[in-house]
Amino acid sequence: MAAIRLSLASRRLAGVLLLSIVGVEFGGRFMTTVVQGEVELTEFQQSFFRAGHAHAGVLLILGLVCLLYADVADVRGTLGWVTRLGVPVAAIFMPAGFFLSALGTGVTEANGLIVLLYLGGLSLAAGVVSLGIGLLKPADKLVTTGS
Repeated sequence: MAAIRLSLASRRLAGVLLLSIVGVEFGGRFMTTVVQGEVELTEFQQSFFRAGHAHAGVLLILGLVCLLYADVADVRGTLGWVTRLGVPVAAIFMPAGFFLSALGTGVTEANGLIVLLYLGGLSLAAGVVSLGIGLLKPADKLVTTGS
């Protein structure tokens, strides 16, 4: 099996994603204070904060995996950018939607910032659908402009 060579775009994005895992670690530390009862939150807030933390970690890892697949399939051009950025953008917007829509004292329902969750979902869908399309195209049909 040949070695995988990351494109410059994927290498840079992978570096940013790996560094951002440290932020998820700090979120994990906060979550330990939540589950130990050190922070007073409503059940709604606890649920949303857990979901935000889980989505952050899972989507960062999925974003890294998608970068590898995008480069293996040589997905380029606009499709390549949507493929490479869709999941990482979702890794920002979806957790932000969970966290920011539940901030405050005694909050029991999401505020307007829940829209970030839905925008992240759209970005996630765009990223994985474009990658799926890129992987299913015959190699001679892939777009070869840009990177």
